[in-house]
Amino acid sequence: MAAAAFCSPCSALRSGLAPLCRWRALPRPASRRAGSVPRSAASDEAAVISGTKLAKQVLKEVQRDVESWISCGNKRPHLTVILVGDNPASHIYVRNKVKAAAAVGISSEVILRPKYISQEELLDMTLKLNKDSAVSGVLVQLPLPGDATVTIAHRHTPKEQLKIHTQLADIVIVAAGIPKLITTDMVKEGAAVIDVGINHIHDPLTGKTKLVGDVDFEEVKKKAGFITPVPGGVGPMTVAMLLKNTLIVAKKLIY
Repeated sequence: MAAAAFCSPCSALRSGLAPLCRWRALPRPASRRAGSVPRSAASDEAAVISGTKLAKQVLKEVQRDVESWISCGNKRPHLTVILVGDNPASHIYVRNKVKAAAAVGISSEVILRPKYISQEELLDMTLKLNKDSAVSGVLVQLPLPGDATVTIAHRHTPKEQLKIHTQLADIVIVAAGIPKLITTDMVKEGAAVIDVGINHIHDPLTGKTKLVGDVDFEEVKKKAGFITPVPGGVGPMTVAMLLKNTLIVAKKLIY
């Protein structure tokens, strides 16, 4: 069995939800021997998983299906996003989702709410949108302000303690919002490293702000088997699959 470590802020909509951070045992593919490490054909580095490339394929299919759906006289799919608070990363993600939705022919709207919104008000708003026949999909952008539900590791876990877990993991998924949180000494040889983090930092070479994840990408890719970049990794795929699912739900509402 293979181990997976998840590192996240883990904001939950309400108490009682299943934990968003957990250890999970993953079956190891029968064809993969211990120590067998996938590498880039061009170098002795990790194979970079391009979310941008995969997302383009998905979005192309979604655009084609939306056009076909509307040409048959059906209602245009509609996505409503609820954005709570002023988290910069969340605003970037939502802006990208709205832009991508327009590109594939899905209409969208963003409902902004202050960070002090009550749990009751947020749940009531979500329930009303779920019952609105004009809305195909509803997304409550995470993380939400408030208490976190944490099982294993989060941004305040001491690094040495976190390192114990990540060194054992075949798959490391990190979304803590801390640049270079995961360094090469924290990753086992050949591990798959999925970086969901999004951070703005100052680039001393250009004097400008640049976007980075939570993983020390340039160093970790020399040791990992697979790795996702930031930008161009998980982000584009989450947007693409959101729109694909919105179309799927729109069709189910008809049938």
